[in-house]
Order: sequence, then structure tokens, then C-alpha cells
Amino acid sequence: MSRVRLADRSVLVLTSLAGGDRHGYALMKDIKSFSGVALSPGTLYGALAKLEADGFVQRLPANDRRHPYTLTAAGRAALAERLAESARIASLGLERIALGGS
Repeated sequence: MSRVRLADRSVLVLTSLAGGDRHGYALMKDIKSFSGVALSPGTLYGALAKLEADGFVQRLPANDRRHPYTLTAAGRAALAERLAESARIASLGLERIALGGS
């Protein structure tokens, strides 16, 4: 797979959708609950538009005037790659901190 660079807000959106389909307000609430980050509607919908254009999320038919989004297989793979990379970097950083390196 080619290297995919996802912005932090995109990682938050994909992580939320990895837990199930959600519409905009539900995404904002979920992201706030697990990360403490409050995305504005403009930021959220900008991220969703880019993720949809990249094929990482898909907008589903309206449900009571709300349009939920779902994670695609490509989105799941991109998220897994980004999270694995972040985990490797975090592990190395924590190891170096514990060793007291300068």
C-alpha cells in the first residue's frame, strides 16, 4: 500500500467511524468523548469532504434528514496504517524518555 498521510482531524473522523456509522453531530460528540477535541462543523465537514473524495468514507442515504457516513475498506486500511505508525513512534519516544536520553 502506498503511504497515506492523514491529517490529525481525519484520523479522529476515521477512528470515530471505525466504531460504526455516524452523522455529523454524532461524529462531533464521539470525537469529543474519546479525544477531548471539539471539531467545529466546518472543520468536520471539510474533513469528511476530503475523506469522501479520497474514497475513505462514504455518505449513506439520509435517515430522518441526517446523512450518516460509513468507513470504506480503503479508509479502514489507511487508518490502520496511520495508527500503527503512530504507535511505533509513541513507543520509541516513551522508550527514549525512560532512558533519559538527551
